[in-house]
Amino acid sequence: MSDSNEQELVVDEDAEEQVSEVEQITEEEQVSEIEAEPNAGLTKAIDTYRKLIEAKELTEKEQADLEKRLKEIEDREVIETDPIHEPKEFPSEKGKILIGPPTLTRFEKARIMGARALQLSLGAPPFIAIPETARTSLDIAMEELEKRVIPIVIRRVLPNGDYQNIPIDYFK
Repeated sequence: MSDSNEQELVVDEDAEEQVSEVEQITEEEQVSEIEAEPNAGLTKAIDTYRKLIEAKELTEKEQADLEKRLKEIEDREVIETDPIHEPKEFPSEKGKILIGPPTLTRFEKARIMGARALQLSLGAPPFIAIPETARTSLDIAMEELEKRVIPIVIRRVLPNGDYQNIPIDYFK
């Protein structure tokens, strides 16, 4: 290869410094965005509260009270989960449903019938004599659910993790 075919790369030091400064600024912005995100909702809530209160004319005393309330809101500790609470089961006393309504919800019914219809369509034996009106596995599952012969337990869970396992016989 000859020297004429080789190309020299000219490095502009000023351009490199400018690029590194831009990269550094972007990294700082990303870090500040990450740090600002947890308090973004709180800041927005405080600003909204301030706008609602300041919509009317405030005296100096009312303004001081507002600032005091806003400072209290800012200083509150937000607890996402309670690390001390251990989820516990409410015992299923005979016929007592402690969590939720005393009847099956439409969502629970749909889930039970869908699961049972799938089992029946895959060859599971029915728990009742198949009625003459039944045309699909869903019809059989609905009949089994009405007669409460499906051996299933519903688990209802509270937001704090506490739960109750309720046999299907307990529902009205």
